[in-house]
Amino acid sequence: MRRRRLQIEAPPDSALVDRARAMSRPLRNAEDLGPLLDRIGDARYVLLGEASHGTSEFYTWRAEISRRLICEKGFHFIAVEGDWPDCMEINRYVKHYPGPGDGAREVLGAFARWPTWMWANEEIAELAEWLRGHNAGLASERRVGFYGLDVYSLWGSMYSVMGYLRKHDPAALPAARRVFDCFAPHGEDEQAYARATRWADDICEDDVVALLTEVRRGTRARLDRTEREAAFDAEQNALVIKNAESYYRAMVRGGAGSWNVRDRHMTETLERLMRFHGPEAKGIVWEHNTHIGDARFTDMADDGMVNVGQLVREGHEREGVVLVGFSTYRGTVIAGDEWEAPMERMPVPPARAGSWEAILHQAGPEDKLLIFEDEDRTGPMAEPRGHRAIGVVYHPAAERLGNYVPTVLPRRYDALLFIDRTEALHPMPVTERQTAEPPEMYPSGV
Repeated sequence: MRRRRLQIEAPPDSALVDRARAMSRPLRNAEDLGPLLDRIGDARYVLLGEASHGTSEFYTWRAEISRRLICEKGFHFIAVEGDWPDCMEINRYVKHYPGPGDGAREVLGAFARWPTWMWANEEIAELAEWLRGHNAGLASERRVGFYGLDVYSLWGSMYSVMGYLRKHDPAALPAARRVFDCFAPHGEDEQAYARATRWADDICEDDVVALLTEVRRGTRARLDRTEREAAFDAEQNALVIKNAESYYRAMVRGGAGSWNVRDRHMTETLERLMRFHGPEAKGIVWEHNTHIGDARFTDMADDGMVNVGQLVREGHEREGVVLVGFSTYRGTVIAGDEWEAPMERMPVPPARAGSWEAILHQAGPEDKLLIFEDEDRTGPMAEPRGHRAIGVVYHPAAERLGNYVPTVLPRRYDALLFIDRTEALHPMPVTERQTAEPPEMYPSGV
């Protein structure tokens, strides 16, 4: 989906810059996160964004926030914009389950689908080792988990379901084989299946729904904690298959449909994780700003799009929901210049004049934490302005023609971390698993 070209924002007046300066708190180390922890309070849902998928500081600051939430407020898991089967390998590693690998870097080799750098990077390896150390000696039910929310892993989830059923529920294997046989003519190419649905209705829809029903029937009786998580994993993979089939069918039709299927799936997965962890569960989400920042306060709403931040706010406001955006003025980033292109370390040019990033830079070049108050939702900061969004496909030279989401900043988020100058992520070498073409995303590669 192409973003509409924005008009250049009007220069900010002094009141807006003054307000941004006055509300900015220093952001130098983990101790400076205290005001954010106070704002979070007893909230059960904390959603942490990023303005790109390839910026080191976005990962390291989210890790610092997550550590404090886990240690000081008893949060139960981190759920990320990643594939469920791959993230389950990290979950098994940090929870000391047998088999995933001898170290975080070995386990992260599971992230073989482009863009590999999103999760196979040194920043995540460090966090995974910390989680494993934190979980050491804890009872299994108290160990902090790491899960994937995304919908893309149709074939990976299919293989996982079949492996589970062979071991635990052979009677359900025929349902899985029907799904496998339905997709098999298209190879492991989800887009080929999607294109085929243009000429035939609901090719595999009934089969994937039947599989989910069958898996759910067989997983209800497994109550032991370790087996219960394995059963939950199987059921989630069956849900991914069902929703991935819907996603790829919607993709070929264009419009907002595929985006909404994806974000509704991620929200459903988050809610399932909360139920799995019990009535007092607290969850941390890591996703791009375009997913966790409330879509109602961007131009996404004009296109009929919803997102995770909006859906979680609408569904769980009474339980406490805090949305935290991230932003940068300039720096470097890891991205590709087209889908499945080799990763590159690219420059991030100074932000466009009049954008939120330029205003925050003008308010002072130091890193900042902003906590939005009620007065900001009607005051000088309530004006929509461009807010930078960099996807996995990025063209720095053309950035000023796009990459900016019109945003009412203090309504889209509850807080914002602004890093004036950022550095590129530190990817790990992996063997990439290719896909045929990019899924439809918003903006490019998010």
